[in-house]
Amino acid sequence: MYTYENLRNNYKEFYYRNYNIEEKEKHLHITYTFEIPGLSVFTPSLDIPIEGVDLSSKDTSFIEYLVFHIGLVELISYWKNVCPRKVIIESGYLSEDQILWFKNLYFNGLGEFFYTNEISTTIEDFMEIVPLGKKQKFHPIFQGEGNLIPVGGGKDSCVTLSLLEREKERNTCFIINPNEITLSCCHAASYEDQDILCLKRTLDKRMVSLKDQGYLNGHTPFSSMVAFTSYLTAYLHNKKYITLSNESSANEANVCNTNVNHQYSKSYTFEKDFYNYTKNYFGLDITYLSLLRPLSEYQIGMLFSKLNHFLPIFKSCNVGSKHQPWKWCCHCPKCLFVYTILSPHLYKEKLISIFGEDMFTNEKLLPTFIDLLGFGKTKPFECVGTFKEVNYAISKTISMLKSKKEKLPFLLHYFKEHYRLTDKDFCLEEEYNDEHNLPKHFEEIVKGRLYHDR
Repeated sequence: MYTYENLRNNYKEFYYRNYNIEEKEKHLHITYTFEIPGLSVFTPSLDIPIEGVDLSSKDTSFIEYLVFHIGLVELISYWKNVCPRKVIIESGYLSEDQILWFKNLYFNGLGEFFYTNEISTTIEDFMEIVPLGKKQKFHPIFQGEGNLIPVGGGKDSCVTLSLLEREKERNTCFIINPNEITLSCCHAASYEDQDILCLKRTLDKRMVSLKDQGYLNGHTPFSSMVAFTSYLTAYLHNKKYITLSNESSANEANVCNTNVNHQYSKSYTFEKDFYNYTKNYFGLDITYLSLLRPLSEYQIGMLFSKLNHFLPIFKSCNVGSKHQPWKWCCHCPKCLFVYTILSPHLYKEKLISIFGEDMFTNEKLLPTFIDLLGFGKTKPFECVGTFKEVNYAISKTISMLKSKKEKLPFLLHYFKEHYRLTDKDFCLEEEYNDEHNLPKHFEEIVKGRLYHDR
């Protein structure tokens, strides 16, 4: 088994050699070249949709600048195999402030990776970034309108699609590596294929081979890839807003008294950092924001439960996504969390019809249940909500069943016997988080649905 220090001593340098952009009929085909001398060369690729785009009206140097930045995010998936001390950037220029920005992204975005691999390091010591490229000049002209909406197939992006239904004529959906679920969610929101931009991301198979050989592996900040690729796509397709579906719950750490957060690149901290970075270094009137940032996962579940046309379609189980057809596995933390957060509103016939079983009766899920409630060692390393709202959702469901004089299933009975109901302590339905990046008209849409339309 390889160790962090052993690998860093054997592989001291990582190179971001170059990127290549090839224009094709319907997409830009981008190939990156990364190298860890003595180990491997990696050549991942991206296909960015450009159908309907007049490239002659776009600044080629600026496109190259954005492509270079996407590579700065992509490289972290390959660097993590052996964690070289020095990252040498041959393909572009970074100022000292930009270097610090990316070191912060890498360090915090790899918090889970460091934790699960038992790596003790600091932001000063884990990496040195050495840029060798020349500074580029560009003068893009841009005038955009409408929303570019990243869609992942879960309940959150479905709520965003619903909230923005009155602006649909100016909106475009954005999907990385589309599948049946993500496309079906867009179609359920009445978007046609021509309203959906699909980006294809292809990982280098040599990275998978290294993982199988026992080199280091773990979670990377994927949502930062969404950020940079969606920005390039918004520029090419003239969209003013990149409108995500990240909620306030994403700000909570997975490990108490640390900054280890599985959802770091979905957090408000990253959202602010990326927004400021784009204003300082890209300079376009494109705003990166999360429409659901004022809301908790509990409130999103509450709103989603009313959207009947999405209920049979949505999926967010990572385990189930690896099988065809994509199903809820009903054994992982993500499945149990989504089941729980929807339970006050849909338990139990509707939930069973969605998931295929009553997960609250599964005694094997008790350790996961305890972790989600906050009484275990860590919060599961999945995109799940806060301890507070999980406890609240369970309490609401128990109170509902008690009022109907119905028997509590195993997990709910366990909660009642060991913990205190919290649904009378506060009212999560009415809470509103003021830490967000929403212009006034977006706030009116969110508050209108939260306080009036629901």
